[in-house]
Amino acid sequence: MATPVERIRKRLEEALSPLHLEIVDASAAHVGHVEAGGGGHYFVTIVSEAFRGKPLLERHQMVYRALSEMMVSEIHALSIKAYTPEEFQTAGGGAERP
Repeated sequence: MATPVERIRKRLEEALSPLHLEIVDASAAHVGHVEAGGGGHYFVTIVSEAFRGKPLLERHQMVYRALSEMMVSEIHALSIKAYTPEEFQTAGGGAERP
């Protein structure tokens, strides 16, 4: 059976064809938090041509749509950095660390 990170990767790859995708599972840092509801905590850095010309809010909505089924029970918290290829080069890239 695939891990949550593998399922996140598959859904984002299918929906957004990322040129770069980094997923950090920070769930272990939140073990025992009642409000977590059993879902995990993840940090995602994604670079895609699909984000070109889209404001930040719309980019995040695209990611949330791709993961919508997982957001119900498997994902409790999701931090997203969504870049175009040019923005990623300028920003130096890299996922936010827990």
